[in-house]
Amino acid sequence: MVMRALILDFDGLMIETEQPDFQSWQEIYAQYGVTLSLEMWLPLIGTGSSSRAFHPHDHLEALLGRTLDRAELRARRRRRYAELVAARPLLPGVAEIIAQAQRRGLRLAVASSSPREWVITHLVQRGLDALFEHIVCGDEVARAKPFPDVYQVVLARLGLPADQAMAFEDSPNGVQAAKRAGLFCVAIPNPLTQHLAFEQADLRLLSLADFSLADYCL
Repeated sequence: MVMRALILDFDGLMIETEQPDFQSWQEIYAQYGVTLSLEMWLPLIGTGSSSRAFHPHDHLEALLGRTLDRAELRARRRRRYAELVAARPLLPGVAEIIAQAQRRGLRLAVASSSPREWVITHLVQRGLDALFEHIVCGDEVARAKPFPDVYQVVLARLGLPADQAMAFEDSPNGVQAAKRAGLFCVAIPNPLTQHLAFEQADLRLLSLADFSLADYCL
């Protein structure tokens, strides 16, 4: 494998945002006296609004049997989510893999299903934004993960074929998107996805800290 670039997911891979996302919705549901189950939530992980069959707003209104002020609910939920994420450190191995890539002259990019504003805000807060040559997000493509669009755009901007880049994902939806784009994909499950199957992944590790580029670069 002639490795020229690493393409990283953001949510759940660089920062543990998946649990705070779920928690913020659980808290909203609890305020209305109902429950959001993990089973309902899991299929959403790694997707974007353009590819979701289930939406927590719709489900909450169905459970309550009435409509809600979605703008107010959305703003309240987002404030809580941002508050929870701001307290999270970089996940183990993130800084190390970026350093490994830089030492080897590999290019770095981000492929995320989340909105660009969300991803950029948190990368900037942690001083990581300038380290990535390209950052492509779910609101910049027609279809978010599990469709391959975001990865295809990243590869086009890098000017590289799929067999010269490697993707890193924390969800089956993300892995599916990477594989549909023709990429070698390393799965690093997060606490919410660790019990899910990752059959399509080329490699599954417990932590990004367990990955060594020396095993894949000539």
